[in-house]
Amino acid sequence: MTIASLRQARSSVRAIACALGRSPGTISRELARNVGSDGSYASLPAQALSRSRRIQARPAAKLHHDHVLWGTVLTMLDWKWSPQQIAGVLKRVWPDDPTMHISHESIYTAIYAHPRGELRRQLIACLRHGRSTRMPRKRGVDRRGTIPDMVSIHVRPPEIEDRVMPGHWEGDFIKGAGNKSSVGVLVERTSRLVLLAKMNDATAASALAGFSAKLNSIAAPMRHSLTYDQGKEMARHRELTASTGVKVYFCDPHSPWQRGSCENTNGLLRQYLPKGTDLSVHTQAELDEIADSLNNRPRATHAFHSPLEVFAAMLKAAHQPSTSIH
Repeated sequence: MTIASLRQARSSVRAIACALGRSPGTISRELARNVGSDGSYASLPAQALSRSRRIQARPAAKLHHDHVLWGTVLTMLDWKWSPQQIAGVLKRVWPDDPTMHISHESIYTAIYAHPRGELRRQLIACLRHGRSTRMPRKRGVDRRGTIPDMVSIHVRPPEIEDRVMPGHWEGDFIKGAGNKSSVGVLVERTSRLVLLAKMNDATAASALAGFSAKLNSIAAPMRHSLTYDQGKEMARHRELTASTGVKVYFCDPHSPWQRGSCENTNGLLRQYLPKGTDLSVHTQAELDEIADSLNNRPRATHAFHSPLEVFAAMLKAAHQPSTSIH
């Protein structure tokens, strides 16, 4: 309004700039861009012209609901793929079509930009953790006893740490409601292939039976070692080694990063096996279907190829038939 008033009083550009504490060039550009058709300047029409230019200057959102890309992203979210996986696969499948490229941050923004409602809840539920903020990981007091004849991870051969040679696994239990049910998890360190074993309980006997069956379903050249935490369910690790030929190494207490692949996989599995639910209701066939779903999901660490593709290539290199996969 000040510019309009001073303009009507026939003040010069420099006088207006001095009154407003602005550069004369700024005032000159404002008058040139926002004058009316009759050459006059008024505050309200000038604001409308400025707003119109800003709207036109903004690029159209790629993830607008009417764009084909939005439907593609929704489908992949329904497959329980993460935004990073979706972004990577889109670039791999459509390398020469920029209209089908989107960053994972843009996908997150599109999801959380929705107003509160059923659609927003459904979209957030498709994400791995289903929440907007991370929960802090608190370390409790270790109340577990000592497992006899443990072999420390610190004497594990360096080729296992470097993920150079396939056939080295990480293991864990994920627990159900009240820690009354559990599922055994095995993850191959090089390919990130996942195997799930149904457990009747969380005892050492169940771990021995479940892990032995799953490891023995893998071709011998693809099973060499297993890295586990110091959970009491692995108390019969010597019998596991005798039945499968797999050497067991134990992590330090409170060191989940020493089994990083398994910890990451546990987070993925919670999309299928949520915390606070009874895991005993799932049959071994259902657990195998969940493992197949994870093994067919693209992974950034494999240039968005799936663990199953990588594992099959390793089997081929080892001159083993692909039917060796359970």
